[in-house]
Amino acid sequence: MEFDRQQFAAALESVRYRRKALERSLAHQSNTQDLDFSLHIFETLPSTNQKLWELLDAGAGPLTVAIAIQQEAGRGQWGRQWHSPPGGLYLSVALAPNLPAQQSGQLTICSAWGIATILREYDLPVLLKWPNDLILSGRKLGGILTETRVQQGRITKAVIGVGINLANPVPETGINIQSFLTDRTGPVLSLEMLAAITLVGLMSGYHFWQREGIDTLLPSYANLLTSIGRSVLVDGCPGVVVGVALNGDLRVRLLPKGVMPSSEICLKPGTISLGFE
Repeated sequence: MEFDRQQFAAALESVRYRRKALERSLAHQSNTQDLDFSLHIFETLPSTNQKLWELLDAGAGPLTVAIAIQQEAGRGQWGRQWHSPPGGLYLSVALAPNLPAQQSGQLTICSAWGIATILREYDLPVLLKWPNDLILSGRKLGGILTETRVQQGRITKAVIGVGINLANPVPETGINIQSFLTDRTGPVLSLEMLAAITLVGLMSGYHFWQREGIDTLLPSYANLLTSIGRSVLVDGCPGVVVGVALNGDLRVRLLPKGVMPSSEICLKPGTISLGFE
């Protein structure tokens, strides 16, 4: 399998044109139309995030993109391995957000929301599993890995890694776009088109967050979450997921127990399982 730069350029123009027309109809305008990505394509990499950090260390700037046909040591959140055979989309994009380090979770939230939102515009009813998984038909379609570098308490560089199952083999808990579209009408996306959709969606989410703030974005993100209202156990105590805090933590309302009244707590990513690990 190869990645065709000319097909990607045509796909990117098509996606941007479609998104611009949609924004006009909604009386909303973003600044993602003229972004100039610096694209680096690789046949095989240990991980696109790792390669992109190497490129940044060598002088590459924001909007540098690394794409691999396959990864040999792809990573998910919490150091988990992301199986990355040919047929899937594996890309990373560099950003320069310049935001307080404690707001790093917002990068994942805006990226996940932007990608899910644009995929839904292409008739893929994608939902989100907090904080970073793309869900389709109740199974995992993809994930996002955000890595940052901090100087004097601020994030100066960020790499957003995205893996999406297109036509690659997937585990039992996973799904790819090709199998989802098998019994449905509509064109099967090419790798180049999926890359263009993903980049435009990610950057749209990122710029919406920068422009409008996390307060405005969070309700739309929460509307796509599969876990709102879900019953969970926190250290043996029953609770219900009620939302996401401004810093990206999961809000859980602990149910009354004995003489203890109900209360709300916030959980960091990685402290509770919501499936698909």
